[in-house]
Amino acid sequence: MTAIKESSTININKRANRANCPVSYVISKLGGNWKPLILFELMHGPRRYSELKRAIPTVTEKMLIQHLKELQEDGLINRYSENVVPPVVTYSLTPDGEELGPIMDEMVKWAAGRFKGGSVDKWLEK
Repeated sequence: MTAIKESSTININKRANRANCPVSYVISKLGGNWKPLILFELMHGPRRYSELKRAIPTVTEKMLIQHLKELQEDGLINRYSENVVPPVVTYSLTPDGEELGPIMDEMVKWAAGRFKGGSVDKWLEK
């Protein structure tokens, strides 16, 4: 992976936006295709890596691992590893991550009238 130049103009502008705009800050934490789906799955209780992979079959292993690490660094999820063979790793929401539940529910409700991919009922049931 190519290293990101921290002193580039675009990175300086991104940091300034995150520091000055609450919406940009939230988007920086939840942005991407997979983070909202990972958080949505974890809203329904702790999940092992394999359960997350099955629940989001279109995500690659690389991206799932990367986003799980980022969410952990951002303080939104916990990673619990048991010292057994084979290793058992469980992910769960932190209190900060749990606070996103109502926001995610509102996103689903907003999409209900606009979503062209079918019913959102399965998302509302969880």
